[in-house]
Order: sequence, then C-alpha cells, then structure tokens
Amino acid sequence: MEPHRVLAAILFAILLPHALLADIDVRELDAEMYPADVSYDASIPTPESLIGHELGRQPVRHHELVRYLETVAAMSDRLSIETIGYSHQRRPILFIVATSPRNRARLDDIRAEHAALTDPGSGQMIDDDMPVVTWLNYGVHGAESSGMDAALPFVYYLAAARGERIEAILEESVILVTAIFNPDGHNQRIAWFDAYGGQRMIADPAHVEHDFNWQRARTNHYWFDLNRQWLPLTQPEPRAWIRKWHEWRPNLTVDYHEMGSGETYYFHPGAATRTNPLVPDEAERLMEKTVRTSEDFLDSEARLYYHGERFDNYYIGKGSTFPLVNGGVGVLYEAAAALGREIDTDNGLRTYRENIRKHFRTSIASIDAAASMRGEFLDYQKRFYDGALDAARQQSARAWVFSAPGDPTRLALFADLLNAHRILTHELTRDVRAGGKTFRAGEALIVPTAQAQHRLIRSIFETVHEFEDATFYDVSTWTMPPAFGLDYAPLEGRAFRDDLVGGAVVPPMPVAAAPDRSNYGYVFEWSAYFAPRALNRILEAGLLARVATRAFSATTAEGVVEFAPGSIVVPFDRQTVERDRIHELMRTIAADDGIAIHALVSGRSATGTAGYDVGGPSFRALEVPRVLIVVGRGTNLYDAGEMWHLLDFRMNMPVTLRERDRLDEIDWSRYTHVVFPSGDYDEYAPDFADQLRQWNAAGGTLIGIGNATEWLRANTLDYVDPAEIDGEAAPEDAETEEATDFERVDYAEKEQREAMDVIGGAIFSADLDTSHPLGFGFQSRDLKLHKNYREPMGDTVNPYATVIAYADDPVFSGYVSGTHRDALAGTAALIAERVSEGSVILFADNPNFRGFWYGTNKLFLNALFFSTVFDAPEEN
Repeated sequence: MEPHRVLAAILFAILLPHALLADIDVRELDAEMYPADVSYDASIPTPESLIGHELGRQPVRHHELVRYLETVAAMSDRLSIETIGYSHQRRPILFIVATSPRNRARLDDIRAEHAALTDPGSGQMIDDDMPVVTWLNYGVHGAESSGMDAALPFVYYLAAARGERIEAILEESVILVTAIFNPDGHNQRIAWFDAYGGQRMIADPAHVEHDFNWQRARTNHYWFDLNRQWLPLTQPEPRAWIRKWHEWRPNLTVDYHEMGSGETYYFHPGAATRTNPLVPDEAERLMEKTVRTSEDFLDSEARLYYHGERFDNYYIGKGSTFPLVNGGVGVLYEAAAALGREIDTDNGLRTYRENIRKHFRTSIASIDAAASMRGEFLDYQKRFYDGALDAARQQSARAWVFSAPGDPTRLALFADLLNAHRILTHELTRDVRAGGKTFRAGEALIVPTAQAQHRLIRSIFETVHEFEDATFYDVSTWTMPPAFGLDYAPLEGRAFRDDLVGGAVVPPMPVAAAPDRSNYGYVFEWSAYFAPRALNRILEAGLLARVATRAFSATTAEGVVEFAPGSIVVPFDRQTVERDRIHELMRTIAADDGIAIHALVSGRSATGTAGYDVGGPSFRALEVPRVLIVVGRGTNLYDAGEMWHLLDFRMNMPVTLRERDRLDEIDWSRYTHVVFPSGDYDEYAPDFADQLRQWNAAGGTLIGIGNATEWLRANTLDYVDPAEIDGEAAPEDAETEEATDFERVDYAEKEQREAMDVIGGAIFSADLDTSHPLGFGFQSRDLKLHKNYREPMGDTVNPYATVIAYADDPVFSGYVSGTHRDALAGTAALIAERVSEGSVILFADNPNFRGFWYGTNKLFLNALFFSTVFDAPEEN
C-alpha cells in the first residue's frame, strides 16, 4: 500500500471512534423525563406547561412550586394538599397526600389504624386492605435543589399517570410528599443563580454560577442544617414536618440530596460497620430489598451508582436514619451535584436535568418497592412496637428521672421535645435519690422506659463508649439531658417502683407571679434560662442595672431572701425612667420570661455588716452589649448561625453580622463585643489587626470559638510587636525539627487510621468555676460540654483565667481516640483574660451547638453581659 494510503488508514482508525463518540450528547440520555410505559391524563398540566421551561433548564422558584402543586392537587381526585408550617421567612411548607380515590374517602380511618400499629396495647391487626405508608422528603438542603425540582414531575406522575401498576400502587399505598423542607435555603440558591446564570449553560467548574456559598444555601434562615434537626427540633421547619411524620408513622421514608460533583449516584444501605446499634438488623435487610427497584432502573440505563461507602446510619437525627429507630425504613439518595445547570467532572458532563430525572425515577421505584413489600413493611412495624415493652424489660434502666434546679424553663423545653417524639413524661410522685442526687416531687419528671418509643428513649438518654468503627459521618453521641443542663439518672432494679410514676404531664413554659411594687428597686436571680433576655430588656430600656459578684441576703416584700452570685439588681437610684414604667417592665419580665421578680425593701444587707449591701463594690454596673458576629467565607456559618439564632430569635437581642473580609471598613467604636466563630484561620492575616488590638485594649471584648481561638490568642494575648523583638533571627538553614520515627503502613489502612485521630462529636465532663462571672447562673461545678475540636488550648499564666477545665477523665460519651483523650485531659475549655480595659474570651468549642445545648447557652451569654465584670490579677 502506498505510504499516503497507509497514513490515511491509520488516521481513519484513530479518528473514527472519536467521531462516533462526538455524535453522542449525554444530555440526550435524559431528554425523556417521564416513563413511557403508562399513559397520562391530558387534563393534568405538566410542570413544564406551568413553569414555562424544561425541567433542569433553570431551578424552579419556590412560588412556582407552590403554584404548581396547589393547581394539580385541586384538579386530581388522588391528591390532597395542606400547609403544615412556615419557615422563618414565612414561606409555606406543603404536604401532599396521594392515594386512590377509594382510600381518600376513608383516609382518617387509614391513618388511625396505621397509627394503632405503633401502639403496643392497641390490638390493631393487619388486614389485606391496610395500605403501606411511604414518605418522600424533598429539599431539606436548599443548595441541593434537584431534590426539590424532582418533586414536581413526581407529583405530576401521581396525579396524571394511568396504568395497571400505578393504580395498584395508589390502591395499596398512602404516599406522603413534603415539598419542600427548606424553602429559605433554596431561595438563597435561586438568588445566586439569578445573579450569575445566563442564557447559555456553562459547564466550566470555574464559572461563578458553581461557586456559591454552599453553607448559606444548604441551611435555613439562621444557617441550621435541617437534616440534623429530626431529633432536636429547634427550628420551625422540622417542628412542622415531625408532627406529620409522627401522625402517619411511615413504613418507608425516602430522603433526597446531592453530593460532590465528582461522585456518581449513591443510595443506602450505608457503611455496614457504622450503623447505630439500636437499629434492628431486620430494618437493614428490608432496606437492602427496598432499593432493588432503584438498582433495576439504573441498571436498565447502565448508570453508575454505589452503596456501602462514605454515608452511614449512625446519628439518628438525620432524615434517613431517624425512621430506623421508629419502626420504619429510611433510604438516603445522593446525586452528584451539577452546582449550576451543568458541570464538567472527572466522570464526564453532569447535568442538573439528569439529577432531577434520577431522583424522580427512583421516587417511582421507591413507591413501587413499598407497595410490593406492603405486607413485609406492615408486619415489621407491628412487631417492632409489639416487642417494645419486652425489649425495655431486658434493659437495666427501668426509668429515667430528671430535673432542672433553678430553671423550670429548660425542664419544660426538654419535656416538650420528648412529647413531640411521642415519649410520655410523668410527674414524679415522691422524692427519690439516684445517681448521687435527690430528685424532688413537684420539681422532677420521670420517663418510664417501657413505652412504645423504647429505642428512641435509649438513644436520647444513654451514653455510648463502644464503637465498631471509628469513622463517623456526623457526631458519635447526642445524649440529650446533659445538653439541656439537666440533673438526671436511671432508676434500675429495685430503685424503680411503679408508684413513682404519676400522671402524664408536659409542663408549660413558666410564668412568674406579678411582682409587688417597690420603693427601692427590684432583684432577680440569673439561673433562669431567659434571665439574659430579661436583662437585655432592662438595659435597652435605658435602666441602670448591677450584677452581684457575691451571694447576698436582702429584705424583700416577701421577707428575707438569699440571692446567688449573678443576681441582677435594678435600683431606683439615678434612674431616669419613672418608677411606674419600671414596675410595668418587671411585670412583663415575670409574665414573658418566667422570672420571679423580688421587690426590694432596703439596700442594706439582711445579715448586717457580715453581708453585702446592694450599693457596695461587690455589685458591678452593666452596659447593654452591642455585638458583632463575624460571618462569611472562611468562617463556620453553622456556629455563627447558632449564635445569631440564640441572640436574635430566643433572646431578642440585636446583633450585627459582618463578612470577615470586610471588617477593615467598620467603625469599631459601635461595638462592645466582636465574636469570631470557628473557621479557617491558617492564612488569615488581616490589615486591621493593630486596630483590633487597640479596640480591645480600650474596652472591647473579643470572643473566639473553636479553632478561631488559636488565631485570636496569637493576635492578642500572645502577641509580640515585631519591633520589640531583640536579637537576630535564626539562620535559615538551622535545624528546627528533630527527626521522627517512621512507620510504614499499608495504604488500605489509611482511612481507618485517620478516623482514629478525630473526635467524633463527643460529650466531655468538665469543672466550672461557678464563682467566676462567666460561671454565674450555674448551680453545680460539674458541667457537660459538646466537644468537636481536637487541639487543646494552651495554658495561661493567670491562675484565675481558666473558667472551665476538662476533667482528668474527660470523655462522658462518644468517640475520642486515646491520644486525644489524654492530650485534652485537664486542659482549659474556657479562658477569660483582661487586656487593659477590655477582655479576650476563648471557648474551646461551640457552647451553642445545633441550638439544643440549652445547658451551655448561658456561658456564651455570660461572656456578653459579664465580660468586664471580672478583674485581672494584681501585679506584684
């Protein structure tokens, strides 16, 4: 063959496959959204016909979703719709019930019979006419918007699809659709797209459309991750959906998400060694069988997917794990995020429409599986609850008793949470001693473990110390009573008697009696949860207030009363507000904040010169805090949001939020406190650092959380002006590190070894100096703290500065490697130092974790109100 023909043949052989491949557009694989094996009712509008564009062309706005769902529900005899709650920004959370017209006519009876399966004493039997209940979550993470958009074609399918199989599914099922869980977060995602999305789809990963702040869009208004809220329920969105979830007790719960763009498609079962031990093995087997219909669909299209890696079912506060300790099965689905509308990845082009379609089609597969397994699901649910009382009797704890001395608010909040999860709380009929504490009738509550929710009770109350696997997708423990700052103990063996259990009760939020009028002033104690809110009311009203730094006795309208350090005195002396207005404010505090206000008769100590008069130096004047919280990229928005929520939502305190990269533009004199949440500070070297130190020395308070403490300390307490450093720098070639021992390890051990070097969201025991102003309001030195960060805070030369120190044996519950346990034992958890007229306060971890650590919120609030009440040591 001639040379040029040989060359042509070679080029043809090389280029032909590429030419053929170039004719395949992966977008075409997802062109057909709806299954072709059914017909569709032409009277039901498609999503595309109402939103005006193809699904995946751009994200669906929340108002478009609401309009579409309400329109379709009104037109279909299979659907009903209701608004079950509202987000912080007042967007509705819609709840759709889909079933056959015959089932709709008896829906209340179906729900009642299904709920009765979860009552061990109901005697409810399963009959051939009892439907299976399937729940589908869409959009709990606002940034993962393909989940929300998938709800539209799915609801269309439920309303419009006609065919033997879909009609059988509807006859054998009640299908519950929540759309969407997190409308505020989704709106953040849409706002970014509106700003940077154009007519052309840009797949370049560097395009700004793909570079939104995922934490803001993932979370709700206050930057809470709502998929960690199924258990603590601190936000209005989960409060709304959990009421419906417990009302129906679904057999199957399906939860839709997105993950990294470089992944494929994930769904449960999760990592086998990281399943919570309270999850029954049978639930795992049912889960594995349930997802086969999804596998079949993806296999039919030769799509990549995986199970058993990365994700787990350990923390029960997630949407796919919570059902597993509530008699059902939960399945997590994760699509590889397109971030915008399409993106180039190592696995090829990833499109937004592809993710919508996968989630939609696996939704169909899930309801198909549930209907096919109806008998298995219902039988499992009945046996799960019928066996709950016997399972409880096999445990050593027969009941849990708990109280909140000095603060009925935290007791009421905890009881309300338990009852929201169908756990009954009862009055304690007589005093009982357990766990080294005395629990008093009228103040304590008791929870018998022999309840339908036995497994959930164990998860909430028990501590954990043994783990099959040291890798955690989330926290390793969430024992709730310490988070609420409660005294609690199990009643085991003969310590428990049935006659200890009184009537079921959910204590109301406390309301104190209106105070007597005073001719001198008023005083209240600091132990109540909302005492900081009350103090802020007083200071914002322009009143002068003083805090007691020592215990004192005072004569009040009710007689002599002993007051603890931290008590707040509002004297009439020097006030510019009329006494009648002050009295009305005290009445408001008593009614709205639940705080007992005492009318002072005299400023003289009730114990004479042996005590402390309210006009003496042991009472320090307070000022209203003007707080700035640093937010934005480089900071942990979860931590920042939890502080913002505490101050703004719970305590009704104003707070300024400022992006970290714009702090150099502020007027520092406007603020008394600047808070740096945890984040990435390794390369953070702002130009305003000198200005920050000057503001601090002039009276400002700096607060650092988590890994912000090291940076804050280096730039304040440990800062040395380079101009003051004497001597020459060490030679560049000086050896600064000694050689370390080298150990060769197989690469297969990498993941497990690195996991052993973490703290998996543990709870630590600590000792609190209750005499320090930052410890005011706490009645015990024994304190429990949430612990995430593994680096210990360095020692301080100030002997009074360590307000909290971890115990010598610090791990109360959860996973901590032995190395970190030993390194953290006895180290500081809270340091408070004076810097000239100001203060620096360092928290080793976030005291406001996920909004349910009510028991340590006051540490943070004390750092705002009492940050300059303590003094530096006298210099010798």
